[in-house]
Amino acid sequence: MKRELINEARVQFPSYSANESFARSAAATFASQCDPTVQEIGEIKTAVSEAVTNAVVHGYRDSVGVVELLLRRYSDGVIYIAVKDKGRGIEDIGQAMTPLFTTAPDEERSGLGFSVMESFMDKLRVKSSQGKGTTVIMEKKLSRREK
Repeated sequence: MKRELINEARVQFPSYSANESFARSAAATFASQCDPTVQEIGEIKTAVSEAVTNAVVHGYRDSVGVVELLLRRYSDGVIYIAVKDKGRGIEDIGQAMTPLFTTAPDEERSGLGFSVMESFMDKLRVKSSQGKGTTVIMEKKLSRREK
């Protein structure tokens, strides 16, 4: 059975840390049309929060740029979420995805953002180019709650 796109939304916002909660709420609201469990909504909110925080803290360090949130719902119950920035980019994606690695050791950063995203989502891909930005793509198949 071919996967069919059911719905899509795109939201852009400035890279202010205050907009992290907005992105989290937007993703949760979009995913709610699939009637997910409370746990699934919490996992989506946490993963989006980590991705947006990375864009704000690392992508646009000492500057303000645009963060884009792309949300898609597919016929097979999968929610697709992409968080994109046009910031600094990641020099070494493999190293950045290593648990406890951080480019901001003097700040209160644990280096667990990608690990958290991986643990809560079914698929995680990171595309990045230095000086051009980063896109974090996450997918999660949602189960329908028992009525």
